[in-house]
Formats: sequence, structure tokens, C-alpha cells
Amino acid sequence: MSTGIPKTQKAVIFYENGGELQYKDIPVPVPKPNELLINIKYSGVCHTDLHAWKGDWPLPVKLPLVGGHEGAGVVVGMGSEVKHWKIGDLAGVKWLNGSCMMCEECELANESNCPNADLSGYTHDGSFQQYATADAVQAARIPVGTDLAEVAPILCAGITVYKALKSADVKAGQWVAISGAAGGLGSLAVQYAKAMGARVLGIDGGAEKEELFKKLGGEYFIDFTKSKDVIAEVIKATDGGAHGVINVSASEAAITASTRYARANGTVVLVGLPANAYCKSEVFNQVVKSIKIVGSYVGNRADTREALDFFSRGLVKAPIKVVGLSTLPEVFEKMEKGQIVGRYVVDTEK
Repeated sequence: MSTGIPKTQKAVIFYENGGELQYKDIPVPVPKPNELLINIKYSGVCHTDLHAWKGDWPLPVKLPLVGGHEGAGVVVGMGSEVKHWKIGDLAGVKWLNGSCMMCEECELANESNCPNADLSGYTHDGSFQQYATADAVQAARIPVGTDLAEVAPILCAGITVYKALKSADVKAGQWVAISGAAGGLGSLAVQYAKAMGARVLGIDGGAEKEELFKKLGGEYFIDFTKSKDVIAEVIKATDGGAHGVINVSASEAAITASTRYARANGTVVLVGLPANAYCKSEVFNQVVKSIKIVGSYVGNRADTREALDFFSRGLVKAPIKVVGLSTLPEVFEKMEKGQIVGRYVVDTEK
């Protein structure tokens, strides 16, 4: 362990689902033998954090809980078994905090599907605190000189949409439709898709979101609040439908619509997780058009490295707004109302 680590720290913690989000002093965690202790400088705020707080999903959360899983910071301590890291390295806390590395899914590099996966800000206290622990095998390696506020959203949103685009199997020059194109995930998906050579169609609501989409290099925008028929408009704009669809919106109706505007032999990728939602696909349409519907759930260590490499080369940049950690309840309120454009990042020192 390094010296100079305080005994207590500032964090946002809740003791029951939907309960008060308390900004208070809590003990600094002690890393296990296989873990890093990371001084978190910045953390992105993800829709998953809102779901965890509200208890929306069937998987129970650890209580009390410190949320957050897009934490970027500096290694200040480590357990006795940690190799290949040193004090002062830049490291990221991801959604997948650790996995068993022994099961079939881990052997196949599908660590996020490990039945014993440990999840930051869900089953493991996450990055809405000044010091967090992470399994040294799964922690993200952040290149020296990286802006930690800018990189924070890449650690979940970026990796997630990059993996989703790989799952869509879209070739350069083909159309990707992104449903929820100007949110935290969508704004990154637009940039990754463009960097991978795809043509990008975005679906979202409002002039501010259209402006962001165009600024990020998107080609065709559909405002669902104004469009008379989104499905018909996508098919017309793409001359037959999207080759790949990335669903990052929290709308069940939008997910269902995406199965109708996907091109023959196209792939619909489910990423966003609206509570209690179903993906409804008409069997005749799906069979005759040979459409694939796949789920994509964060990424493995290779996806992480690749997604960070796009960021390091300046090909993707999260549109962020930095606020103090103490204002997290207000960020959640904006998120619930759908008022967030891009990604909020909290500074743990404020």
C-alpha cells in the first residue's frame, strides 16, 4: 500500500432503493490482494446508475451502495498479489469490476457474462467516491497524459457502444441507425460508427439534439417528435433500411420500431435497458427479411483497449459537462426527465 491515503473520503451513498442520496464522509476502502486502490478524479454518470439507485432491475444491488462505474483516476495503492501495475499509473473503474476468469464465458473472453461477475456501482462500491477498488485484471489501463474528465465516459458508454457496433457487423459505407443518438451513449456511438467508416442516421427528439448529432458528424437526423412516420423515413433515407441498428434509447416503442426499419439481413442490437421492457418483432417480417436481433452488454478487455485507442487518437470525444459530485441528485433528476444532452461527469473534489 502507498502512504498518504486518508482514512475517510467524500462519497454519495444510498441505504435503500430510491432512498436519499447522501453526500457524506465514509471510510476509504482497503484493496483485497488482487485489487487496486484508485484515487478517482472524475466519474461519468450513466443511466445504469439511475436504475441501480431505483432498483429497476431483477438483479439485486448491494446495500448500502456507492454507485458509479465510469471512474478515471490514479493508482495509489494495491494488494499483495497485483502484478503489472505501479503507483501513479492512470486506471479506470469499469462496470465489470472483476470476474472469476475460470468459467466457460471467461475462457471465451466473454467476462461480462461471467455468472460471478462483480459489478462496479451495483454489487461493488463504485466511482461516486474519491477512492475505489477494482480487480487489477479488469481495471482499464489509461494512457499517460490522458484528460481524465474526458476519458471517464469512454469507460462504460464508449466501450459499450463500440462493442455494440462490432456486434452489428456493419461494414464501411453501410448505414447504422442509432436510436437515442444524442444521449451519453448515442453521442459516442455516432463518433465510433463514423470512425469505423459507417454512414450514420440518428433518431432523437429536439433541435438541441439534432444540432449535437450534426456537429458530431452524423449524416441524417430524424426528430421523432416531428416525424410523421419514423419507420418509413429511415427506410427512405437509407434506401432500403439500416444495415445495423444500435438501440440506446430507453423506449420500448423505439426498440420495436427498429425491427421494422432494419434492412434485409440487417442486425438490430439491443443496448439500452428500459425497466420491464420487451423487444417485439413480427415473426413474418423477421423471417422474410432474415433480420438478426442481438443483445450487446459492455465489452471485454480487448474491446476496452480498442475503444480507448480510438479516444487516444482523437477520433471520439465525449461531449461532457463537469459538475461536483455533491450535485449527483440533481443530475439524476435531469436524467429522469430526459433533459441531458451528452454526458455528465462528476468531479470528486467538489
